[in-house]
Amino acid sequence: MTAAVHSLDLALRSGAGLLLLLIGGLMLRDHGRATAARLGAAFAVGGAVFAITSSAGFSRPPQGWDIPLMALATGNNVVFWLFARALFDDGFRLKPLHGGLWATMVGLPVLCALVLHPARWPTQNGIDDFLTVAALGFAVLATAQTIGSYRDDLVEPRRRVRVLIVAASAGFIALTALSNLMGAQEARPALASLVGGAGLAAIALGVAWALLGVAGGRALFPQAAPARPTAEPEPLDPALIAALDRAMQTDRAYRQEALTIGALAHRLGAPEHRLRKAINQGLGFRNFNAYLNSFRIAEAMAALADPAQADVPVLTIALDAGFNSLGPFNRAFRAATETTPTAYRRQALSAGDEPPVSGSAGRIPNSA
Repeated sequence: MTAAVHSLDLALRSGAGLLLLLIGGLMLRDHGRATAARLGAAFAVGGAVFAITSSAGFSRPPQGWDIPLMALATGNNVVFWLFARALFDDGFRLKPLHGGLWATMVGLPVLCALVLHPARWPTQNGIDDFLTVAALGFAVLATAQTIGSYRDDLVEPRRRVRVLIVAASAGFIALTALSNLMGAQEARPALASLVGGAGLAAIALGVAWALLGVAGGRALFPQAAPARPTAEPEPLDPALIAALDRAMQTDRAYRQEALTIGALAHRLGAPEHRLRKAINQGLGFRNFNAYLNSFRIAEAMAALADPAQADVPVLTIALDAGFNSLGPFNRAFRAATETTPTAYRRQALSAGDEPPVSGSAGRIPNSA
């Protein structure tokens, strides 16, 4: 019985690992310029490594050649969190802090294997528990990112597919971490390994099916686009686009604090799914907040460049444009203009530039 369980576990893990490596290669081949795709490929490779290191036959503690594999599998929890962030935020950028988190999660297992375990230091068990809890924490963060930004996503295929991918992966990581904390791996290692192998295989099959189901994953990742569009995208619903244009340019609905796509759809008397499609496929935006911020930033740029408003505080301009605080405004402004609001105002006023016109003429291009 044990031999049969071991053989089935090995077959499941081998298949899952090969499929994950194939998925990672396809992501790099077809979408290698997208941060989310690169992180997804790294997560797929880490998942294949995890398929090896989490099996019952893998030596614990690791010794020699298997130490780097165990370290990469541990660091994959950070990669998964970053992958979820990039997948749900087209403007996400990797920062040195992210690299530091990954290096910490990779370095601690190496420290345990090379130093603490041979010396029998009492802190090793504490570090092992910390790594397990950290894996659970990153899974929770990824899930929170999934839930928190779901409503603002305008790409309907991506809304359906990526929730399944992230939820399944986060659930697997969380269950694995909890089982480790409860000692299931030590109590019945063969059975626990088989269940883990089956979970990995199911996730790999689900991800592969999802990618095939959205035309090779094109809806999941932002496509390369020119800095400024050469022509207006063709509207899918002229009447709805016209009503949306009036609401934004004439009524300045974007100034409403915490405006949601559901509230805007209700205001326009249109189904939410039609409004999503109009903004996404008709105007080329992948995220509702990015669409709102295009108007808000354009209005703020006009106010900052207006000599008559030179004494108006930046915070007042940000609040008038629809931002609820200075921090999100500064981040959005810098992302759109690559400078700070204060520096932009100083440069515009010193150059004597005419303030840009808000609305469609002054709309910030959608970089997603």
